Amino acid sequence: MTATEQPVPAAAEQPARPIYPGAPPPQPPKPLPQLLLYMFAATVIGITQGVGMSFISVTIQQIAGPLKATTAEASWLMAAYLAPNATLTLILFKMRQQFGIRRFAEVSIVVYVLINFCHLWVDSFQSALVLRFFAGVAAAPMSSVGILYMMEGLPREKKLNIGICSAMTVLSLSTPLAGLTAPFLLEHGGWHGLYMCEIGLALISLALIFKLPLLSGERVKVINKVDLTSFSFLFIGMGAVATALTVGRVYWWTEKPWLGVMLVAGVAALMVMVLIELHRDNPMIEIRWLTSAEIIHFTGALLIFRILLSEQSSGVRSFFVMLGLNNGQLQGLYVVIILSTIAAGATCAFLLKPGRVALLHGFALVLLVIGSWMDSQSTILTRPGQMYVSQMLLSFAAGLYLPPAMMVGFIAALRRGPSFLISFIAVFLTTQRVGGILGSAMFGSFVTWREQIHSAAIAQDLTSGNPVVTQRISQLASAYASTISDTGIRQAEGAVLLAKKATQQAYVLAYNDAFRFIALLAAVALVILVLDVCFEAWENKRAAAEGLPA
Repeated sequence: MTATEQPVPAAAEQPARPIYPGAPPPQPPKPLPQLLLYMFAATVIGITQGVGMSFISVTIQQIAGPLKATTAEASWLMAAYLAPNATLTLILFKMRQQFGIRRFAEVSIVVYVLINFCHLWVDSFQSALVLRFFAGVAAAPMSSVGILYMMEGLPREKKLNIGICSAMTVLSLSTPLAGLTAPFLLEHGGWHGLYMCEIGLALISLALIFKLPLLSGERVKVINKVDLTSFSFLFIGMGAVATALTVGRVYWWTEKPWLGVMLVAGVAALMVMVLIELHRDNPMIEIRWLTSAEIIHFTGALLIFRILLSEQSSGVRSFFVMLGLNNGQLQGLYVVIILSTIAAGATCAFLLKPGRVALLHGFALVLLVIGSWMDSQSTILTRPGQMYVSQMLLSFAAGLYLPPAMMVGFIAALRRGPSFLISFIAVFLTTQRVGGILGSAMFGSFVTWREQIHSAAIAQDLTSGNPVVTQRISQLASAYASTISDTGIRQAEGAVLLAKKATQQAYVLAYNDAFRFIALLAAVALVILVLDVCFEAWENKRAAAEGLPA
């Protein structure tokens, strides 16, 4: 070898490349105590970012009064939070690449803490609405930070099973944990007690993030002016659609013209964003890839599943609220959901491999069919204890479905190239957040529609000439015998009580219809999945016979 020649390093000696530009290079696994600390930090951060929204959704009736707002007006608090939260993660992914993961995490948590402290000075509905918007902005990075902490220090081959399953499990716990703790917080601190809990969790998260820093990779300049223009239209479009879906059922879709204007404006803004991205050499979102058969299939599967999960996320709790129960009486149900979610996450982490995705999804759909059908047998006397088994099945199904779906999309994006990863994140988060809002809106609207039908059918039999109806009114009127001496007024009060009970019975029948519809939808999805697996096996067999790649 001459003096000018240099030895070529062996492949094993070359440094491992990061998964995507701006990501830290692969590192050796951390020692177990340090790994557990990072997973604990991920758990706290994941719960912190979720309870802010969940506290509002599970206590909206209780906080509307202190804010001097109606329940319909209080629903705008959820819309103000979700509008920015549903879209910001996309641009935040690029910010993470450009400014470094460590600085991104530290700045995010400081902003989140400051916004939460501002809630202590909220004294009106208007100020609460403004702060919830900024809380949605501040919370958007926290889910990404939580996922990064969960994967930090894990061996590379474990990030797609243990890392993803653990992260998805933690992110699913915020709503049942909020329902479990909200009665205690409201009792001892009022609605400010909810904010104090958020502040406490945020401060713990801040300490963990600064004590356990994330490893940053090489910073890459990835944000340009066209990105900001495209994102602005995406932000406006997704924000308008998310807001309309959140409050549409409350005000009813055809009653308020501004709901239609909001949806049209949102769709128009999204179309402008698509046109911008289609004519770029280096698009922020790969629109052509997103409209391919593979990704449409993936997106449709995720969207259907989020609609199916609305049975638990919004349906069951609304059912018991309609029956007059509060969060304190639902605590046993929340405990069952939490334990079942954790068990599902552990099971999925143990079983998850690329070749088992269809099997896990099929089993999850079977559990959804069984659980939803069990709930459809409810009556006006049903109580939470009678739904423990069905809700356990639904929680377990959710824990088995989401991590495999995320793994499949993640691998598909990386095979195409690092630039496609942002597009996958856009699809996944859109189906999870906006899909969740859509599922809740569809479920609630279906219940309202079916209640009107059942109420009309029941009212046909509640005639004054029916002796059974007359007897029932007299029985209900007797409850006022000690307080109302006038017989006519007592009978009128008895008729009002009977009408309320008839409406309640109509709602029970409507919820049963909705639960049956969810079971039917899950069964149809299961049949489609089985046919898809059979078709794929047939295609692979035919390709093998012809000597073609699978």
